[in-house]
Amino acid sequence: MNVATDMHDLSIARLSVSAGAGPIVQDVSLSVQPGRPLTLLGESGSGKSLVAQAVMGSLPSGLTASGHIRLAGTDLLAAPAAVRRKGWGRTISLLPQEPWLALDPIMRIAGQVAEVHRFVHRRSVQDSRRRTEENLAEVGLDRAGALYPFQMSGGMCQRAAIAITHASDSALLIADEPTKGLDAALRDGVVERLKQEIAAGRLVFTITHDVAVAGALGGMIGVMLDGRLVDYGPAEEVLSAPTHPYTKALIAADPATWERRAPTQAGAPVVTGRALAKAYGGRSLFEGLDIEVRAGEIVAVVGPSGCGKTTLGNILLGLAPADNGTVERQDGVPPVRFQKLYQDPPAAFAPHQTIRRALADLVGLHRLSWDKAEALLARLRLGQHLLDRRPGEISGGELQRFALARALLLDPVFLFADEATSRLDPVSQKEVVGLLLEIVRDTGLAVLLVTHDGALADRIADRAVRLD
Repeated sequence: MNVATDMHDLSIARLSVSAGAGPIVQDVSLSVQPGRPLTLLGESGSGKSLVAQAVMGSLPSGLTASGHIRLAGTDLLAAPAAVRRKGWGRTISLLPQEPWLALDPIMRIAGQVAEVHRFVHRRSVQDSRRRTEENLAEVGLDRAGALYPFQMSGGMCQRAAIAITHASDSALLIADEPTKGLDAALRDGVVERLKQEIAAGRLVFTITHDVAVAGALGGMIGVMLDGRLVDYGPAEEVLSAPTHPYTKALIAADPATWERRAPTQAGAPVVTGRALAKAYGGRSLFEGLDIEVRAGEIVAVVGPSGCGKTTLGNILLGLAPADNGTVERQDGVPPVRFQKLYQDPPAAFAPHQTIRRALADLVGLHRLSWDKAEALLARLRLGQHLLDRRPGEISGGELQRFALARALLLDPVFLFADEATSRLDPVSQKEVVGLLLEIVRDTGLAVLLVTHDGALADRIADRAVRLD
């Protein structure tokens, strides 16, 4: 690894990010130094990603930044946009929150990694191929180089984006939610890789809602709430003796501390799969699998990334065929009441359409009440000011909550929740899961919950199916 040696530190002073209606991020001051990484914690929409985008110079249209951001003595906010763009992938690399939006859908993964070596670092074809194989192997994708993004799970796409970012070998690495949607083993592997980057002298600025990741990385931790920095200090101090009530709530919201959900009296079967089998890319995902989800029941599907959890849910919904076996869905129920909450929420929204239009079209098509939609948005803590933004202009956690609202508006009898809370901070996750449990209790909704979080599955599911 050849990390530049002239990058002394990243210094952010009195940073504010504003829109037409006023400031969104206010008076944030932070620093990143070699050997002392920075991790930002906070709920979805708190402004964490906007801080990173301000550093990168990639704020959404209509937003402006003020204050000072200095890297190696240069004030990035004062530099022309063209100059800042030349540093992308060379001086600063960003691991984006949504790999679905960052990966080229018509290019194989190995090619996307290799072009960084070829065209950013000007390496030979042979050297680029060798380094690409190493990058993919480091994130457990040594057999996935020939795949396109649409052929991979959300967790696999996340790891591919990590491999591309590592290939850049830039002096400053900004990792925006680098472990979301990953199982524990892969999460720990990504954390170890980030620690290697830190040890090599790279400046590492991480955004996450995973308190365990922040603790493992060490260095400095900042906690954001409503666009302000409410806690900031050495990791061990912030996590062991938080000063702000929100930080205390964030640390206490770990699913491992939740009370276990009481067993429910399940109703009739809503979806049943018998002797299901599926192979993909010459590899068997599962065979002879029996699964049943009853009304009022939550069934969790757990297992490592790429093991077939999403594929199983898609088969039960009729979105993908099984190689063998049968699926039966409750008679007399229209297909629209069998809903899916996608792992990658951008996949479920038109990118150039506002959230208001997406919800209004649904309400109009199915002759629903807009008042019902507003009431549901309020329960999910989604403000009216977000409705006129496009999917790419709000946080991943906010978009996931909009996706949940849209699915629940259709009064589903079955909800396939594919990593439904992987983009939410612990406090928001606890609130959203609480709402989902209320709906299950009140309506008899049947839920198939795909999750990498064993503690979450243990606390809220009636039973679990494990795929290896």
